[in-house]
Amino acid sequence: MPTTSDTTQDRVFSKIAWRLMPLLIAGYICNYLDRNNVGFAALTMNRELGLTATQFGRVGGIFFLGYCFFELPSNIALYRVGPRVWLTRIMISWGLISAATIFARGPMSLYLLRFLLGVAEAGFFPGVAFYLGTWFPSEYRTRMIAWFMVAVPLSSVVAGPVSGELLQMDGVLGLSGWKWLFLLEGLPVVVLGLVMLKVLADRPEQAAWLTDEERRVVHDRLGSERREREVRHLGAALKDVRVLILAGVQFGFLVGSYGVGLFLPQIIQLGHLSNREIGFVSSGCYVIATIGMVVWASQVDRRGGKIVNLTLACLVSAIGFVGAIVSANFWVGLTGITVALTGINAARGIFWTIPPRFLTGIAAAGGLAFINSIGTMGGFVGPYVMGWLTDETGSFSAGLAAMAGFLLLATGLSWSLKSFVKQD
Repeated sequence: MPTTSDTTQDRVFSKIAWRLMPLLIAGYICNYLDRNNVGFAALTMNRELGLTATQFGRVGGIFFLGYCFFELPSNIALYRVGPRVWLTRIMISWGLISAATIFARGPMSLYLLRFLLGVAEAGFFPGVAFYLGTWFPSEYRTRMIAWFMVAVPLSSVVAGPVSGELLQMDGVLGLSGWKWLFLLEGLPVVVLGLVMLKVLADRPEQAAWLTDEERRVVHDRLGSERREREVRHLGAALKDVRVLILAGVQFGFLVGSYGVGLFLPQIIQLGHLSNREIGFVSSGCYVIATIGMVVWASQVDRRGGKIVNLTLACLVSAIGFVGAIVSANFWVGLTGITVALTGINAARGIFWTIPPRFLTGIAAAGGLAFINSIGTMGGFVGPYVMGWLTDETGSFSAGLAAMAGFLLLATGLSWSLKSFVKQD
């Protein structure tokens, strides 16, 4: 039987969640849509621009060079300037650059635009993770981060049908279908960024839509929260062994995520499907991955065992990639990839609930950005390895085997966290 204070607390944090989460989730869906839509554009863009598989792998990966180099400075700027203004800046700049991809004329111009897109997007995810930590205590934060992370597979659910349909606009007003894809998926982000500037507040005490009593509840609850071996300073956070291991874990599962994600439309094309059918089949893979992520996260939220479940999620993904290789049947192989995507996205949902247990203040802003910048280098390595191995071998099997290897690495690193992070 909850006490009056428990009921009041639940009501206040539910009110905050309904105010903040829909907009933040929509922003993150657009974030992943605009960084990954190049995978669908490749169905026609690669031929028009004369890209090889290796060059396309570079196109997918070079985004992460800009992203990783500017991740930490971006999150420090967010801490100094305030999340509302800085997150808005990020969204408007990436929307404009994504739309500008229509001006690409060959590999070099496409490399430049993708690098600039990475620079523009840098800091969005760790900025939001830091932002949620200033609004929600630990027992709510796990759920909020998990729901925010649902945007990752959900973006791919949306991307399939939407991108497939936009490719059908080929020739409208003299533009190729892939150009319409970048234009109509990029410009709406600018509008969403302006809405974010109007709706968000930097801190609970600045939220005009909370009463004085509700602000007091948030202040008192966050002020009473205890963290294990708390790290408050940026320098200490960057040297903390837990931070370094977490960066390695994320690197491993993001190699697999982006390695298969950007090439998935081309892998599905092996089934002799139309562009529209490829969109819907790809979407179906991510629907299953999304459901698996939500169910897995809810079980962890109720029963605990974050590190054990993070390890299992990485292991399941590795097994899925192996299953995709050993079967000669197209649909059985696609099932293996779907299992791998489910494990990867479950790992995402669990992973980001761990760092806030010991990082606060500037250490949280910088530490989360550091983890994400090192880990996200996997987004460069994954597509590059897939593209290079595809050109060298003439099939996707060697690339998928490499993805399995990286997920096994992430599995081992995840398990090692048991020695450094208190079990829940």
